[in-house]
Amino acid sequence: MAGSTHTVTNQAPPLTGYDVFTSDRVLTEAVQRHLAAGPREEALAELSGLGRGCGSLQTQEWGAQANAHPPVLRTHDRYGHRVDEVDFHPAWHRLLGKGVSAGLTDAWSRPGGHVRRAAAFLMWTQVEAGNCCPLSMTHAAVSALRADPELAAEWEPRLTSRVYDRELRPAHLKAGVLFGMGMTEKQGGSDVRANSTAARPLAEDGAYELTGHKWFCSAPMSDGFLVLARAPGGLTCFLVPRVLADGARNVFLIQRLKDKLGNRSNASAEVEFAGTWARRVGAEGRGVPTIIDMVAATRLDCVLGSAGLMRQAVAQAVHHCGYREAFGGKLVDRPLMRNVLADLALESEAATTLGLRLAAARDAAEGGDERERALLRLAVPAAKYWVTKRCAPVAVEAAECLGGNGYVEESGLPRLVRESPLNSVWEGAGNVQALDVLRALGREPAALDAYLTEVGAARGADHRLDAAIRDLLTDLADLAAAEGRARLLAERLALVLQGALLVRYAPPEVADAFCAARLGGDGGAAFGTLPPTLDLAAVVERARPVA
Repeated sequence: MAGSTHTVTNQAPPLTGYDVFTSDRVLTEAVQRHLAAGPREEALAELSGLGRGCGSLQTQEWGAQANAHPPVLRTHDRYGHRVDEVDFHPAWHRLLGKGVSAGLTDAWSRPGGHVRRAAAFLMWTQVEAGNCCPLSMTHAAVSALRADPELAAEWEPRLTSRVYDRELRPAHLKAGVLFGMGMTEKQGGSDVRANSTAARPLAEDGAYELTGHKWFCSAPMSDGFLVLARAPGGLTCFLVPRVLADGARNVFLIQRLKDKLGNRSNASAEVEFAGTWARRVGAEGRGVPTIIDMVAATRLDCVLGSAGLMRQAVAQAVHHCGYREAFGGKLVDRPLMRNVLADLALESEAATTLGLRLAAARDAAEGGDERERALLRLAVPAAKYWVTKRCAPVAVEAAECLGGNGYVEESGLPRLVRESPLNSVWEGAGNVQALDVLRALGREPAALDAYLTEVGAARGADHRLDAAIRDLLTDLADLAAAEGRARLLAERLALVLQGALLVRYAPPEVADAFCAARLGGDGGAAFGTLPPTLDLAAVVERARPVA
């Protein structure tokens, strides 16, 4: 029985039972903008259905359960046989099944597929980010396998299937499969050219035997893996099936699971290969070029995943402050809190707008648009660098908006905080992305031309954006000895692109605030330092989730 002093008042209700898609104005507008009239209505209805699922109490509980019960490695069965299996909580399987059935591994089968999947992925991240890893790897594997038409014909229908089949058995007996990836090794990390895993050719054409290790192997419970190993002709990409065609387990020794800061529901492993059967993907010595499209796809998912985490953090903060009363009124109406919320909302909107624009470029590039393909070459590493870097401070500040409640696990904000640095580290950390930006600038003039065409479409609409473009052109005029300032270049490329997109597509109050604070130098280093003359109430209202 509650005591007489334990009357609960002045608390925000839980943010549940709402449509995560239709309550996100930025996301719905981006989908409408980037999809042609034909598939648009079907996509909006489909995404709203997923949005209601994402916002339901049942799905939210599955996310909490999967996070609270991390996977467990089982190396041997009761008789002592090596099995190397990973056991997950039932909630994990429910989430993964929902993600697969929602098309999160299939952006390839219909017009606008990458935009539709990007919106779904951004929403699904808000439920539980851990299960997004195998969904992302499986989606991205299609790009690499297309280097070998025979392999693509065999595996692509299973990779893009809407059927989740959790059982470990030969892939040809399954209606749907999941893929993981293993590239980094102890001695090299991001420097995959330092890999030492050896690949020995076998008598069967295209078949090899692998011996070595992988320091990080994503989603080790998957049906297949794309890995890099050193063949006689150099570093090469290989497909490693978990179960061989005759039903025997491939040699895939899981030595341990990583004990990670966040992403607790997902398994990341150290694995050993000792006579492991593999099939070559692409030509010998072409491992990095073969797998690079897969890496680009997963890097875009890092952008989308960070945008999703930011959106959920901001939604929770605005929702809380819309109900909580302090200092004589609703928190959301207090000028200083409104400033903080508006600043956070700007970061979230800029991330979502950029992520969906890149997904649209991916759709266009798949259709043969070379300018869009060139834009991706520069914009993806710049966006991966900057958007993922902004995720952690947004999550931390949003948690602070809830006060002490935001530091308590039940609020859900600590899970977002722990997850927030992940996308900046995975698929190449900050320095790797910044150096990739330099490579694109130095080696691919078409990439810079495409970027300048994109931002140039907004010139003349805001004097701060125009000045930022001029300053950027000055920076780009001299790339000699640019490595030491590569991060600054990547940051400015991303900010100018975000500013250009918001000037073109966002409401005037949002574009004005972004250009003032992010491009014009009118804001401080911390969130909540926007010029008070801006229409901050409209910016916050735009970010409010409607439960």
